[in-house]
Amino acid sequence: MKFSLRQDTGLPAVQLFDAISDFPRMERMLVRRGTSIRRVDPAQEPGAGMAWDLAFDHRGKRRELRLDVTRFDRPEKIAMAGGSDSLDIGIEMTVVALTRAKSRVIFELKVKPRNMRARLMLQTAKLGKAQLDRRFADKVGKFLFDLTERRR
Repeated sequence: MKFSLRQDTGLPAVQLFDAISDFPRMERMLVRRGTSIRRVDPAQEPGAGMAWDLAFDHRGKRRELRLDVTRFDRPEKIAMAGGSDSLDIGIEMTVVALTRAKSRVIFELKVKPRNMRARLMLQTAKLGKAQLDRRFADKVGKFLFDLTERRR
């Protein structure tokens, strides 16, 4: 299953990329939302090889996820790959300069099942894909707004 969002911002492309690659700020945002997060790699600078172990409650059950940065091409693209017991997840964030003062972020999320239970869950979710697309756009839009708000 794939979700995609394009959002224009009033920030230059370099500032937008800096905002979406501000991983310490992203970690703090996730902790405020109830996610326990543990950094796995020793790297201090953002780049490929960064990794986190995440744990959060969703629908009454504790979920655990490992997330790795697989591609970090400043100032254009960040790609992450992760997985849990039942799902493989891929995240891509691409920054496109529209003008000197405006840019667009393209946010893509791909979810693939690893077992039959996850496959059935995703098949059922596809029935309500339009509603899931709206919720995804709302959540990611708010997340991007929170990240870029301080950059202005």
